[in-house]
Amino acid sequence: MDRYRRMAILATVVEQGSIRRAARELRLTPSAVSQQIRRLEEETGVTLLRRSTRRLSMTEAGEAFYEGCAAMVAAARSAYDSLTALQESPVGELSISAPAGFAATHLLKAIAPLLAVHPALSLRLVVTDDGVEIISDRIDLAITIGTPITSSTLVRRHLADWPLVLCASPRYLAQRGVPASPQELAQHAFLALPRWHHGTDVMTGPKGQQYRVDVAPRVLSNNQVAIRDLTLMGLGLSFHVVPEIAEDLAAGRLVRVLPDWTLPPVAVAALMPSRTRQPSKIRMAVDALRAYLNPKVQAETEKRTPRSKRHSTR
Repeated sequence: MDRYRRMAILATVVEQGSIRRAARELRLTPSAVSQQIRRLEEETGVTLLRRSTRRLSMTEAGEAFYEGCAAMVAAARSAYDSLTALQESPVGELSISAPAGFAATHLLKAIAPLLAVHPALSLRLVVTDDGVEIISDRIDLAITIGTPITSSTLVRRHLADWPLVLCASPRYLAQRGVPASPQELAQHAFLALPRWHHGTDVMTGPKGQQYRVDVAPRVLSNNQVAIRDLTLMGLGLSFHVVPEIAEDLAAGRLVRVLPDWTLPPVAVAALMPSRTRQPSKIRMAVDALRAYLNPKVQAETEKRTPRSKRHSTR
């Protein structure tokens, strides 16, 4: 490693035209620069520079060796500039994993504007309702809904808190009756995700009373979209985050059950590998998701941003 450092020092001496100017550029003393050049000559067994009190010149061997040293320094600078560009500009592949419902309903709408503005950015989307191996699968961002973080090697960025509600289709309620209390839920069919998908099913009543819903589901699936579709078909009750069924609620295709009882909100988060500094493509993707999922935050950001900068690609 010291040899390559001495080669870089030689290239700087030649480019600056003197040891003193090279020392100033490298923030070393002239004697330290001279010592490194002498060690390089000792290692190669070749005189590289002719020194005199008035000028510094290269030998024929020094000129040939300098070409390789200069190419090495240029390659190092190019590599550093490329790394800096990756940090400062959203370029390259952005890999995101997300549950099926979230990917179709929210993720694409949030990320599409980022892709439109930055043509050097590409997207690899992994749609799955199961967990992913973020490191081995080379995932930049893993979107989770209610799933707690289980690894100390990952960084968690909170995106939003979504209300969780219990609902059913009008057809199901007409056939099986409308539950009047949480205790009556044991008499109904449930369609559910595995319990690890969400933290708790503890409902809180209008007077602060609590009830834990602990019913064996008739249908168990890792896919929330399948749970929603089966609920729409009238096969049972199910828990859903409001943004993913808002249209069904508004159209009356689904109805809230026990609307006076509330459930803890579900956290939407982005998990990513731990790094000293996240590349700009990841930082901008997190910002885009947070703004999309929190319209009030986006509106306040736009108020604070001068109109001339709102369409900036930087």
